[in-house]
Formats: sequence, C-alpha cells, structure tokens
Amino acid sequence: MNRAILVKKLTTFASTSSVVMRRIWRPLGNVLTFSPADDRISPAKNLSISIEKGAFSVAYGSRVLSRIKIKWFKEYPFEEDKYPQPETLASSLALAISDIKATKVNVSLGIPKEWIVIKTAEFPVTVKENLKDVVSYELDRLTPFNTEDAFYDFKILKESAGKLIVLVMAAKAELIKPYLEALRERNVHVTKITANLSSIKTLCRFIDKSTDSIFVEVKENGYEGALFLNGTIANAFADSFTVEDEKSKVDSVMAEIAPIIDTVKKQGKSPQIMLLLKGKNPTLKELLKLQINLPVRILNETDIKIRFSGTHKEIPYAAIGGVLESLWLRANGLNLLTKGNRELLKTPKAFTIILLFALLVMGILYIIAPLRVEEKRLNEIDHQIMLRKDEVLNAEALKKDIKAVSNEISTINNFKEQKPMALNILKELTTIIPKNAWLTRVRITEATVNIEGYAASTAGLLSKLEASKYFNKVEFASPTFRDSRMNTDRFTIKMEIEGFKKDEVIKNKSKEVGDEEE
Repeated sequence: MNRAILVKKLTTFASTSSVVMRRIWRPLGNVLTFSPADDRISPAKNLSISIEKGAFSVAYGSRVLSRIKIKWFKEYPFEEDKYPQPETLASSLALAISDIKATKVNVSLGIPKEWIVIKTAEFPVTVKENLKDVVSYELDRLTPFNTEDAFYDFKILKESAGKLIVLVMAAKAELIKPYLEALRERNVHVTKITANLSSIKTLCRFIDKSTDSIFVEVKENGYEGALFLNGTIANAFADSFTVEDEKSKVDSVMAEIAPIIDTVKKQGKSPQIMLLLKGKNPTLKELLKLQINLPVRILNETDIKIRFSGTHKEIPYAAIGGVLESLWLRANGLNLLTKGNRELLKTPKAFTIILLFALLVMGILYIIAPLRVEEKRLNEIDHQIMLRKDEVLNAEALKKDIKAVSNEISTINNFKEQKPMALNILKELTTIIPKNAWLTRVRITEATVNIEGYAASTAGLLSKLEASKYFNKVEFASPTFRDSRMNTDRFTIKMEIEGFKKDEVIKNKSKEVGDEEE
C-alpha cells in the first residue's frame, strides 16, 4: 500500500515537473534560438503587382520592426475587359521601379480569380509527412491541371478524426509564364505568385483583426468575391451582370451570397460583409446594405489602418493586400510559384553559440576575478610590509626598551611601597622621641632598627615607639643605666620594622602564583 502511494506521488511529481520544465523551456528556447535575421525585427521591402481586367496596379511597401508602410502605389488603366499584355506590364513596371528606386526588392504577382482554381481536398492523416507528393500526384484529379503545366500551392486547414482538410490553389502556367519572362527580361524577378482574392483576404483580416468575413467586389459589368473563414479562402465566386438595373444586379449578388451566409450562420458564425464598389453608384450601395442582414462595411470608405506616403484618392486594394501578404507576419498566404515545396527553416544556432560563449567567459571571469583581486591585495600588503620593515624593527626595539624601563620603574615602586625608606623612619623617630631625649646612634637594616641615646627618663619611651606604624616588638637591647655626669638615662632599643614580614609573605605568595602559571 505504501509502495503504491509512493509510486503515485513520484508519478505526480514527474508529471508536474515536466509541465513546469516545458513551460520554462519554451520561452528560453525561443530566446536561445532567436535569429538576428528573424522577420519580427529584420527590415523588408516588397513590390506587389495585381493583374485585373482593364488595368493592373502596383504597390510598394516596407516593414521596419513589424510596422508596415506603403510608400507608393499606382493603377495603370488598360483596354476594358481585357488583361494587360505582358510586354506592356513589364515596361511600365520597369519605369515605375526606376522612378521610385525600388531595385533589389522582392516582387509578388497577384493574378485574377479567372486564372485560378481553388479546391478543398480530404486526405488521411497518415500522408501528412508526404503531403507534398500526394498533392502533386492528385493535382490532376483535384484541378483541370497537372503538375507540369500548373503553378500551385496548398495549406492544411484542419486536422481531425484521422483526416486532413487541405486547401489547394492552382493556376495554369501557360497564362502566367509570359508575364514572368517579360519581367525577367526587364531584370525584374518575381519571387511570389498569389491570387488577388488572397491579397484581399489578408487586407480584410488586417483591417478588422478578424479571420471570418465575406468579400464582394461589385463592378459595372459583374461581381466576384469569396468567403474567408479562419483566415483562408473557403469559397470563391464570380459572375457577370446580364441586366442593367440596380435592383436586378443586387438580386444577382444576393442570390450568390445568401446561401453562403446561411451556411456560415449554421456554423454559429456571423462574418462581416466587406463591399468594394467600383464606380460611383449610391443606389446600388444602399440596396445592398438593406438586403444583407449582416454588418456591412464599404472598403472604399474604410480606414485600412496602413500608413501611406503622401495623399491618394484611388487605392489599389489588391496590390496593397499583396504587399501585406508578403510583409505581414500573420498573413500566412500561399505562393503558387513554390509548387508546394516548403523551405525547411533551420534553427539558428549562431545566437545560441554567442550567448553560451558569453556565459562561459562571464563564468570564468566570475571565478578568476576574485582570485586576481585577492592576489593583488596580498601583493600590496607584502609591499607595504617591506616598506615598513625597518620601522617595525625600530618599534620592536623601542618596545623592548620601554618594557625594560617599565620593569625598572615597577621594581622601584615595589621597593618603595613594600619597604619604608630610611628617611621616613628617621622622620618618624624625630616625631616620636621626646624633646628631653636625643639619639646618639641609629642603625637601620632591612628588618630592624637599633637606636641608642639619652633621655631624662626612659619611662613611656617603649610605648610611644610601639604605637608607631613603622615599628613593632620594641624592646630594650640592653639594660639602661644612669649617666651621673649628664644626669640622664642611657638606653639601647631594638625593634622590627612594621610590615616587613607581611611584605615577605605577599612576595612569596606572588612568586608561588607565578610558578603555577608557568
């Protein structure tokens, strides 16, 4: 039971730790594998060409630190209901590039809806690793083209229930190659081919920050549009008007988009309608707004939230969308020129190596620097010691001299304090001896004092000497006798110096304590 609980705890800990480590490693890995050439910080420029019936338009933009700016754009009118000829487009574009000095920039080519086929295909998830080969093999079944005579690309829309939902976009190479060759002769090399509808999809998403919308472009002689779901083209449509009155035109547009709106509503979504009206026809615009039961935004009257250089009236939305699709990091558009080939992005290691080398250098410095500082500090201390060596020796000698003098002073003070001086004893005797007595001899030793002299009477002399603080054991050294000639008593007295024995005891004790400490 305890083992099962332990295993459960270890399993829980391992699971929690792995989640935490993944959470930590993800941002750390992004930093370590970050490339200085990353699109989020690297500048880029793009020239986008949009081919339409009766005209082609060009837009030139740049990106600096993810901020996109349209520097120049222009629409070139052409013969109505016809596409511009490759040579005409190439010569006009070459002049434009020379005027705006946009040499050595990436060029993208937008083609009209009539030139492309958009299909949604379903494949088993097992072919995901070889999806490029599968799409190439199945292209003639999905589209009217085969891989040799088509430009195409694909994108996985969804993966669920063991199946892949793939969007395939293809165009006949025969229609596009003349434009590529004409541009190449003018030293203009196209790096991307996309659909105008895809460019418009990117523009709508950039404006509304929404991945779901329905785009309808209404012209004088027809309309075209697409349903954008989850940031990709889910359905595309186009047709010509067979009637002239606005009411019938609106009915034709509504007949096309009404089923699309119903299908999207059944999915629980409510996409916004984005209208692009070519030509000034306020009645048509108002009729469309009334019949569409969804939010409607007129692209011609909407701020597209892109910075422009200068002021312009007519904006080529498809060309500007092409610039956005090439420069905006979230565009995720298709490039028919690749034919499904995906460039494998190598994880950049230069920044990681530089960072690891910097960390290694800092670690070495962190270890060595304190040692070097301490070594330098010790050398400085040794240098200072050498500089003051003579001073230290002189100080030591002076210290010894001071100690010797102190010992001498201490000895003198001890001698002075422990043994009464002869002068003090003589002074004491002078004070004690009566006035009618005098001394003829005084003998002072370390422990005793002997005095001889004459007194009118020796009575009380011993008691006075005994009372002195300097003497004890006062007694006559010999019998007194009367000197008749002088009429006085002659005496000889001996006594011990007070405190001598005490001092000796203290001295002996001090000596014993000193021996024990040693």
